[in-house]
Amino acid sequence: MRKPEWFEKDGETWRCLLCPRGCTWGTNSTSYGFCRVRGVKNGVPYLPGYGGCVSLSIDPIEKKPLYHFLPGSSILSTGPAGCNMSCDFCQNWSISQGKNVPVRYVSPPDLALMAMNSGSVGIAYTYTEPTIWYEYICDSAPLVREKGGVSVMVSNGMINPEPLNQLIGIIDAWNIDLKSWSDEFYIEHCGGSLPTVLDTLKILADSECHLEVTFLVIPGENDIPDEWKKMADWLAHECGDDTVLHISRYFPRYKLKSHPTPVETLIHAKEVFSEKLNFVYLGNVGLDSGDIVCPSCSNLCVSRNGFEVKTDGMNKGFCSACGRDLNLRV
Repeated sequence: MRKPEWFEKDGETWRCLLCPRGCTWGTNSTSYGFCRVRGVKNGVPYLPGYGGCVSLSIDPIEKKPLYHFLPGSSILSTGPAGCNMSCDFCQNWSISQGKNVPVRYVSPPDLALMAMNSGSVGIAYTYTEPTIWYEYICDSAPLVREKGGVSVMVSNGMINPEPLNQLIGIIDAWNIDLKSWSDEFYIEHCGGSLPTVLDTLKILADSECHLEVTFLVIPGENDIPDEWKKMADWLAHECGDDTVLHISRYFPRYKLKSHPTPVETLIHAKEVFSEKLNFVYLGNVGLDSGDIVCPSCSNLCVSRNGFEVKTDGMNKGFCSACGRDLNLRV
């Protein structure tokens, strides 16, 4: 069995140091942590969720969503059965919050082999919260890279800085959910921490990894224009005004039963964020194709029709008309 990392023993107590939850166990315990993929067995740290994949499917990379990273490509997607947050609006709650979720064990070499077959450009760790799979990712992502592939993380950003910095060296692109500009929202609805997520975003923005951000707008909860302005200011200042932002529409799921986000709200949100950010897209409403337009000369650099993608207007990540850097990895 793979030796667990980021566990610390203090007297008669084990503590997990991977994320801010800091789950603890007695040295005679046998139980899972909050995430259900890490824990202690007979007083020794172990990884009950190591390699247990809830799903394995080839997806367009735009579904992650990543619009500025290998546009038009397909990628193998998988994830663990668990999460270190408890969002009451989770779209994948049956696998992130459910118990006894069916999984399929895939060894790291087998995952790397699968990731480079069927036209896939690599592996996307997604669906639930991949950072809780730390050891499995550390064992599989380098093997994907050795085969010429890429590794992508779709994450809630709830990870401590030290393990995050270790993952940065083996991951090529990240999409981080920024769920609200209110720490109270994170505490009430997610069991999470806004400062932790902001620290993660700053660390990733300062790294060589490609970064995109997703914001799910929930009526009556995080649909406050003044908060949007503060979020936009922060993203532009701390991560750069070319940071890619995806604004998504909420639909009732799991415990939260608010009405779906009005389309007008999403359109207004895009207007607000576009005052500070150059690349803002609307997701899952059918109003935004995901075209990449040069902010400098308005040249259509990348066009999308569903998942059909044309890149005639860009050259190696730059606008073919004026040469502007599009924050685009190809």
